[in-house]
Amino acid sequence: MSTSQGRGTVRGLPEWDRCAVMGVVNVTPDSFSDGGRWFDTTAAIKHGLELVAEGANLVDVGGESTRPGATRVDEAEELRRVVPVVRGLVSEGVTVSVDTMRARVAEQAVTAGASLLNDVSGGLADPDMIPVAAAASVPFVVMHWRGFSESMNSRAVYGDVVAEVLTELRDRMDAVVGGGIAPESVVIDPGLGFAKNAAHDLALVARLDRLRELGRPLLVAASRKRFLGQVLAGPDGTPPPARERDAATAAVSALSAHAGAWAVRVHSVRATADAVRVSRAVEGAA
Repeated sequence: MSTSQGRGTVRGLPEWDRCAVMGVVNVTPDSFSDGGRWFDTTAAIKHGLELVAEGANLVDVGGESTRPGATRVDEAEELRRVVPVVRGLVSEGVTVSVDTMRARVAEQAVTAGASLLNDVSGGLADPDMIPVAAAASVPFVVMHWRGFSESMNSRAVYGDVVAEVLTELRDRMDAVVGGGIAPESVVIDPGLGFAKNAAHDLALVARLDRLRELGRPLLVAASRKRFLGQVLAGPDGTPPPARERDAATAAVSALSAHAGAWAVRVHSVRATADAVRVSRAVEGAA
């Protein structure tokens, strides 16, 4: 079986002949990467359409920053930010995923047309999330998560990060399937940067093949994250700003595609879209 054939399919979503590119629209004032740039609904919709024009296969809309140390936004504000953007992008024919840990936001986003629920807590943050996702019959991303942003750095303790993430993801997969989500609707995500330091993130990227042992499509979200900043740091140890990490992000996207990832989640689409196309061409020539 070739790498591309082994990426898996997700019930309810289009099938792509290569690693898909998920573009990020942060409708937040405080995202680590581009906080405030797309906070206005009209600007956020316009940006989502620009990402599609650059090669995004689907667009992930989020209204709450999950950067380390971030405090939570209240539910009403998250709804105000997210739902109109989802509705606007869907009306333009975009395949939309919603990045939320709240069941009510997920439910209203699906009603507005979202096709995928991307819950960074894997259903742990809100006990109503799994029943809502099961009732909605939409694909659900199970990300490796050990707690909210305020405390997650203190939980970055592992003996063998790859083995432990694999075990914890398998447990969450079993839990969400046990809660009524169809197995063929589950996507897994190793949760780079969430309760992990740079060494942990790099080890997971190096062993993405192990995560594919879980038998479900794999989403990799490395875009502009701290571990890339540390890799790119200057002689004095200062990392470049988040927006100067896009070439490094494209490199991880190519590595992820080569390892069989189903999709990569990125802020800047064009370079990554090119990277996964090259990866697919190399696969085809092998």
